[in-house]
Amino acid sequence: MTPRMRQVITGAVIIVLLIVMALSTRVVSTVSAAGQQTGAFSADSYGKTEFPKVQAAIEKKATDARTLAAAIAADRTAAAKKYGVPAGTGPEFSVKFTGVVGAGSLGVYPVTVAGMPASVLIRIQTGPAINGTDLRDAPGTIQYGQFVNQIDYQNAASALNKQMKASVLASVDTANLVGKTVTVIGAFQLINPNGWLVTPAKLSVQ
Repeated sequence: MTPRMRQVITGAVIIVLLIVMALSTRVVSTVSAAGQQTGAFSADSYGKTEFPKVQAAIEKKATDARTLAAAIAADRTAAAKKYGVPAGTGPEFSVKFTGVVGAGSLGVYPVTVAGMPASVLIRIQTGPAINGTDLRDAPGTIQYGQFVNQIDYQNAASALNKQMKASVLASVDTANLVGKTVTVIGAFQLINPNGWLVTPAKLSVQ
């Protein structure tokens, strides 16, 4: 067999292999019918698609802060079972309240809510950095198994925080909230019963 013929045969084999590979390749969607991620994760798309659902779920679950404080004080375990969602180191609670904003730091403000126990400090985070996984975890419908890996699961939380800033906080003058009355619907993880750091899902200034 001449060198020229070997080159021709080798080239033909490569072409056949490329055709077979092309025919066997299929495009998969990012999310399967079961809600599980099956392709590359797009944080921006996820945030835009899922935040309205998360916002609605938190609003539906939200318990008045005074009712929730009384329940936690009476029986933390029972309160978590009735009003909360299991989430790692502490249950996630969806909450709603209206109160007056006090002086804060780095975008985190205390809010004085009439009728709350004096021992309970409510704070809201308004950015620029929105931290935590409250928005992801509070509805109770977003699970690790829906994602390919831990990185995508964490990025989902960040995407929801980012979209909340764009959808909710972008229209709020968060640098000038002190002394203002705000109405908040949001979520927090119960680590310290007397210290709630709430991530807003909705926030309006009166």
